[in-house]
This record gives sequence, structure tokens and C-alpha cells, in this order.
Amino acid sequence: MACSFCVNSITRALERMDGVYSAHVNLAHEEALVRYDPSRITAHRLRTTLLDLGYTVRDAREGPTPEEEEAQLRRLRQDLLLAAAFSLVAGGFMVAMWAGLVTMATSWPLLSWLMPTLALATVFGPGWPILAMAWASMRRGILNQHVLLELGAFAGLIGGFLGFNHPSFPMPDFFGVAIFVTTYHLLSGYVSLLVRTRSSQAVRALLALAPPTARVVREGREEEVPVEEVRPGDWVRIRPGESIPVDGEVVEGQSDVDESLVTGESMPVARSVGDPVIGGSVNQTGTLLVRVTRVGEESFLQQVARHVEEARALKPSILALVDRILLVYVPVVVVLAVGALLGWGLGAWWLTGEPRWTRGLFATMAVLVMGYPCALGMATPLALIRGGGMAAARGILIRAGTAFQTLKNLTHVVLDKTGTLTQGRPAVTAVVPAPGWEEEAVLRLAAAAEQASEHPLARAVVTAAQERGLSMPAATGFQALPGRGARALVDGRQVVVGNPRFVAEAAGASPATLAAALERQQTRGQTVVLVAVDGQVAGLLALADELKPDAVQAVARLREAGLQPVLLTGDNRRTAQAVAARLGIGQYRAEVLPQEKSAVIREFQQQGFCVAMVGDGINDAPALMQADVGIAIGAGADIAIEAADVVIVGERLQAVVDTYTIGRAAYRKTVQNLALAFAFNGIGVPLATTGLVHPVWAMIAMVASVTTVLLNSFGGWLLPGAPKPGRWMPGRLPVEVKHGT
Repeated sequence: MACSFCVNSITRALERMDGVYSAHVNLAHEEALVRYDPSRITAHRLRTTLLDLGYTVRDAREGPTPEEEEAQLRRLRQDLLLAAAFSLVAGGFMVAMWAGLVTMATSWPLLSWLMPTLALATVFGPGWPILAMAWASMRRGILNQHVLLELGAFAGLIGGFLGFNHPSFPMPDFFGVAIFVTTYHLLSGYVSLLVRTRSSQAVRALLALAPPTARVVREGREEEVPVEEVRPGDWVRIRPGESIPVDGEVVEGQSDVDESLVTGESMPVARSVGDPVIGGSVNQTGTLLVRVTRVGEESFLQQVARHVEEARALKPSILALVDRILLVYVPVVVVLAVGALLGWGLGAWWLTGEPRWTRGLFATMAVLVMGYPCALGMATPLALIRGGGMAAARGILIRAGTAFQTLKNLTHVVLDKTGTLTQGRPAVTAVVPAPGWEEEAVLRLAAAAEQASEHPLARAVVTAAQERGLSMPAATGFQALPGRGARALVDGRQVVVGNPRFVAEAAGASPATLAAALERQQTRGQTVVLVAVDGQVAGLLALADELKPDAVQAVARLREAGLQPVLLTGDNRRTAQAVAARLGIGQYRAEVLPQEKSAVIREFQQQGFCVAMVGDGINDAPALMQADVGIAIGAGADIAIEAADVVIVGERLQAVVDTYTIGRAAYRKTVQNLALAFAFNGIGVPLATTGLVHPVWAMIAMVASVTTVLLNSFGGWLLPGAPKPGRWMPGRLPVEVKHGT
């Protein structure tokens, strides 16, 4: 697919078929989601229709292999290089003629076979796929960019061959036009394919998160089998540190499980007998025996993959500004070309009694040559390339060209909490000692007892003690109870650290003296850990996922830009309310399940809002795809990055506002470029209908229009509200390269 003409062509062709209810076509991902009645029409007929239109078709879930992608890229690159070579030879002769170094009189034998050979070889050689697609579209009465290109190319060929007998048709110039417009079109197609080929497959990356094998326990023996062979009811053993390969239910053991990768919430969850586990999460502390409950299409990761695919197809269609113009421009150019021929032929015969078919043919060809939207085609890409470069200098990678147009229309920015607004890992936020105890003493003993634990909360306690420079004595007799806490002997004293219920049971210590502090910290949405020493409560530690340093300022800048920030989280309402209050966000959605996030985005869109989604986790991927603009934090999961239109390298949230500002500026430049292009095409095409415009002047006008658009694209950018890179960006940008991203 090349542009919105392809979207319209495919949509119209499919929806005209009996039995098809709807067809949603996505240009960026070259996919179509078709709802149809299988009793009235078959999938084979749908595929045949697309093949007849000149497209190749493959299953959306079975993307091309890297080898196939590289082979396709190689073929198109070879076609482009061949066409470019023809263009260089033809261009050299034409420049030599214009400079007077070569004349028709001295070089006619050479030009008489060289230029037509080059023109025919370009149009019917490297340009043959374009010609095939143009013919398929014309058969169905569809005018698109392929048709306009071929009309211009064939006008050049006809004008060139007429030049053998009619001096008024400059043969080298007309043949040259056929060569150049075809080569330009091949260049555009190659660049587009190159961008797509260098992108990794999002769903493939998602499904790769699940381990390829599982340890199945059968008849008391463990055997390692491919995960595809695991069936519901099988028992699978997962050891500490391993990824959980399947969705299931714990039948033996207890452990803390890190589900942040799939749910987005940073705090590990305790799992014991009867609790569910999700494939793709990580087992941390204990060994689990899990009974498999869901495999294949019903598993969590497969469901997220399906949600991503559906969101991609149902994403609101954004018709680029230049494509909107071309939808009208192409028919107008064709009508003017036909009108010029009939006007100078039949019109002149009716008025003067003498038809002027030669001038009519000349005018028709000049209209088609002048009408090829070279400057129009460059107006948007040049502005986007420049805008993308400025964004990259600020650590922002804009992957989808349509994002530039959409950004200017934003009304709401939905922000995921964990890993986006917060650090994504727990940290000690407060130490409250019991009467008779000091903060440092409580933290020191708790950290000493937790030194041997790999639990994220334990590591947060140890890190807090290290940051305060506290010495931690060696502990003996360490014992961890997954999901509850830990105990150890420190300096001859029995130290118990864990949740309030565990401390009360294990140490026999009552937290009554800290009841008010306990309630206050929990009200703020923080996790509370009690510390007991020799059977007495010594204090409590409050832990939470801390906000990123620039989160408050980023939200403030969003409001200043006129955008409405919305907090979206799977946390409970109390935690969501506390975080929203600290950030100054008035609207939030709490307790949102991963599969419900894209539905929240659609809800805003159905209300007429233009929505950006900012996230980083697997659970955010469908929402990132569904949003008008998906913005992924670069440190997040690969699937989130692949589902997004914009990727922010690093953790800087204020780059969200910079993205919005740059997008608006790029769109403004696009409008300026289009106005400049139309100053040439809009005047040149009507003038060409007079038959007075020589092909040389038509080509000079095209060069002038492209040069003007080029100069405007790379100068005079104003980015109000966007800080200069030097204020906050280091000299070098740390970039982690993963999965080709």
C-alpha cells in the first residue's frame, strides 16, 4: 500500500461485495479487518479481489520472514538503481542539449534510438509493477496516484514518438519526462518499504515473551516439552527466577510473582495454592507447581496480541492532508487534460471550422506532465523529515507520519501510572519509629534482616539504608516466607519484617501503637511493612512507587498547552486518587483491567475527543494502538514500543509536551509547503491547457517548486513552549538497541 488511495480502493472493492458487512483498512500496517458472512462469501473470494487489484496478500498473523522482507527490499532496490541509471543517462543528454553542447542535427541518430529505448525500458521494466496496479485500478473506475503517474508517463512516451515527425514535440524532453516520473515514484515506494522492513513485528515480540518450553510433571517425572504441546490440566513446575510459560492455577508452593511486565503494576503479588498465575510473568522466590488452565488462543498473551490486532484495524482513520487534496487533484488534472484535447480539437473546429488536434495533443500532454504532483508529493515528507529530525534531537522518535497531523488535534492525554508517571519500582518513602526507637535504628535492623532476600520490597529497604550510609550487621538464620515477610537474627536479636498480619503472628507483636500512622500511610495508597524486634513493634516502613522527577512539571505543561491529562491505572481507587492529587490531575480511571484500557480510549474517541495514550507495558499495547497517537516510553516493553506512533527515548515525561509542539509546527510547515506547491501547479496546469507551455518549462517549473518547498521545509521553524535541547539534554543520548527498535 502506498497512500490513502490504496485505503479507498481496497475499502470500496471489498464493501461492494455481497456478504461483506464492513472493511477497516489500516495504511500504516497494511492490514484489513473484514467482517463478512461466510455463508454468502468466502475468504478466497476476498483474497482474489485484492489480488486482482494488484496487491499481494498474506495472513496478518503470519508476517513475512526477515529473509522474505530483505528479498522484497532487494528487488525494489535493484529496480530503483536500474531506473536511476536510465535517468542519469537521459538527464546527461538533456542537460548537454540545453547547454548547446549537443544538437539534434549532430546527435539525431543517437537520440533517435537511445531516448525511446531508455523510456520504454524504464516504464515497462522497473516501472512494470506500477503499471499493473494502475491498470487494475482503472478497470474498476478508481483514480489514484498510480493512474496519474502512468498517464503522465504515457503522455511522455506519446509525445516522444510524435516528435519523430513533428518538430513541435521535443522528443528527448518528452521521453525524459516518462523516465523521471517513473523513477521518482520508485524512489518513494522504496523509502516506504525500507521503513516498514526495518521495523520489528509487534505481535511476534509479544508472543516471544512466553518461554518456548515448559517443565511438565507427568507420573511423578519432569519432562521439558515445547509449550505448544502443553494442554489444559497439565501440571507445570516453575522454579525461582523463571518466566511462567502458561496461564494456570497454583496447586503447590508459594512465591512472589512479578507481573509488572504483563499487568503494568510494579508491586509483586503473593501467589499460593489456588491463586491464578499469568503466562509471561516472572516467578521470584519460591518453586510453584501450576495446573494449566488456558493455552493457545485463550492465554493472556494471545489475547493481548488479538487486542493489538483489533485495535490496529479499528484505530480511527487519519487521511493525510496531502492525500485529501490529491483525491480532488487527480480527477481535476485528468478532466483538464481531456478538456484540453477536446477543446482544441472539437471546440476549435466548431468555432473556426478547423480542428487543431496537434495543439490539443500538445496541451493534453503538457497538462499531464505539469500535473504530476512532484512538489505536492514532497510537501508533506519534507516537513515531516525536518520535524522528525528536530524531535530526534530531543530524544523523541516519531515512527508514524500521520502522527504529525493528529498531534495538532489532541484534546486529551491519557497517562498510564506504573512505569510512565512513576519509576516502576518500589522505594521507601517514610520510616515511622515506635516510641523509644529512632528512624535509623529501625531501618538499619530491617535492612540487615532483608539483605539475603531478592524480593523487590526487601531490595528497596536495603537500598534506603545504603543511601543513608547506614552500616548493616550480618544476619543469621534468615528465613523468607513468600507473600508474607522474612525473619533473621541480627546482633543476637530476633528481627521480623513483613506485612502487619505476618508480624502479629510470627513475632506476637501488636501494631496498636502505630495504628494511626499505619492507617495514614495506607490511605495514601502506600504499602506498609512492620518491623518487630524481640517480639515488640519497633516501627513501620512505607513503600511506594515514586513519581518520576519531572512528572508534576510535565502534567502542568500539558494543562498549559490546553490538553486534558487523564490518569489510567489498574491500582485501587484510593491509590489512584492519591497519585492524581499529587500530580494535579483531575480525571482518573482506577481498577482498569489490561484488556479494558483500549476500551477506555475508544470511549473518549466516541465522545469526539482526540486522544493520545502514554504507556510502557505490555498491557498498554492495545491502548497505544487504539489511541489517535500512541506514545511509548522507550524503557518499556518492546510490544508497547512497536504499538506506538511515537517513542520517547529514556524517561523524560516532558518530551510528551515537546512531541505535541513539534507535531503542530510540522503540520504548519506542511500547509505552507502545499500552498507553495499549488502556487506552481495551480497556475501551471491551467496554463498548460493553452498548449503554449513547452515541456522544458514544465520541468523547470517542477524543479522550481521542489526547490521552494525544500527551502521552506528546512528553515524558519518556531517551537513555542519547547525547551532548547541544551537546557536538559546531555551531550550524548543513551540509546539501548533491542529487537531492531
